[in-house]
Amino acid sequence: MKELRSNKPPKKRKWKRLFYSLLLLNAFVILALIVFIFWPVSETPQPNTEKEQANESSEFIVRTTKKNLNDLVNAYLDKLLNDTKHNYSISLEDDVHLLGELPVFSSTVPLSVHLEPLVQEDGNVILKQKSISIGLLNLPNQKIMEYMKKYLPMPEWVTINPKEEEIYVSVSEMKIKSNFEVSVEHIDLEANNLAFKIRVPYETLGIEKDQY
Repeated sequence: MKELRSNKPPKKRKWKRLFYSLLLLNAFVILALIVFIFWPVSETPQPNTEKEQANESSEFIVRTTKKNLNDLVNAYLDKLLNDTKHNYSISLEDDVHLLGELPVFSSTVPLSVHLEPLVQEDGNVILKQKSISIGLLNLPNQKIMEYMKKYLPMPEWVTINPKEEEIYVSVSEMKIKSNFEVSVEHIDLEANNLAFKIRVPYETLGIEKDQY
């Protein structure tokens, strides 16, 4: 009885096996690349700074009146302007009223600015100019604010922006000896409702972290 033999030569069968093996290897490599590229990357958890900050301090909401804040602001301005030739004050009415003088030529002229306080999400305040005048001079609002920026001494945390016709009050950057951090929570001058947030770091009171 004759053995059944394949009609295909051995070399051709071997070449075919190598071809399919190489094709399978290429398919595996491509699949691996796709997996590595599109596999979701596990995110390393970042420290929650706000949570840590909250664990190391306490926050208090302090409510006050226009009169109390008005007295405090002007006491601060008196000290700021003590060694200067300039003079201006703040009057909290239905809006913020800045009253003072600006040097013009060889004299001075009265300055009057009405500003609307707008509390920002970060606890700072933008004082948006509502009306402005400098004596009987007819000058553009932006020009008057440029004079204010040039001649009126301001704390480091207060910035006059003539182009925007506003004053930016960065309350959070105030330097307070007690190391407390202050931000504005709410201002409604017409309703005489003013609220401030005060953060007290425990280290200020000499309390170490492991004690709480």
